[in-house]
Amino acid sequence: RCRISLSACPGRPPTLHILPCSDYVCCHISMAVRLIPAIPLGDALYLTALPPEGPHTPLAPEALWGLNFRDQRLLSWLKEQVPASSCHLKCLQILKGLRDLRGQGLEEPFCSQWGRVLSSYVLKTALFSLLLQGPLEAWDERFLVERLEDLVLYLRDCLRKQVLMHFFLGNTSLPEAVVLPRFLKEATPVNLLAAFDGPTLDLVAFQLINTWIQAPHVIRMYSSPRYLRPAPTP
Repeated sequence: RCRISLSACPGRPPTLHILPCSDYVCCHISMAVRLIPAIPLGDALYLTALPPEGPHTPLAPEALWGLNFRDQRLLSWLKEQVPASSCHLKCLQILKGLRDLRGQGLEEPFCSQWGRVLSSYVLKTALFSLLLQGPLEAWDERFLVERLEDLVLYLRDCLRKQVLMHFFLGNTSLPEAVVLPRFLKEATPVNLLAAFDGPTLDLVAFQLINTWIQAPHVIRMYSSPRYLRPAPTP
């Protein structure tokens, strides 16, 4: 048994709060679920309402809806192609962790810019793009450090060139196993970094390389209790 309530704040999606009843001893887990309207357009493809503050991707200011892709089919295809002990997902997890740890030592407004430029979707897009360049056998776990460095350098080059193309929209190099509607295959390619100015991307590229070079120090320093942020309350 639980209590369910709905809260709505200006500028934020409505949130469903699920709280266990005090006399129900089997479960004491509470949850907060953001409710985002979505319209299915096809297999693993949805039209989702954008947050009121606007997306961090180069869409028109008047855009109210965005495309959301579930990349499960691509991940399933990759799982069949890469070695059984592939390190590609570990590389993504480590890079996200380094991004978050480094962000704790940055001051505003650059801290927010750092997180927006190196969003999880941007990191995932860089990984997928690098994977398709092959060879996939090189992603065996024995080469984790080498592949992680390749990913960092690839992302740095994208930031310097100010270009990282959307992995699905207008991508003619997608594997045949990843089936998309025709209008998406023929869509105009989208640059995920187009919304950011050159100096910001250059600074992020510089900090990214510094973070990679100083990775052991960053992990030790920003994993200490002094820098750990408390978990947000629902």
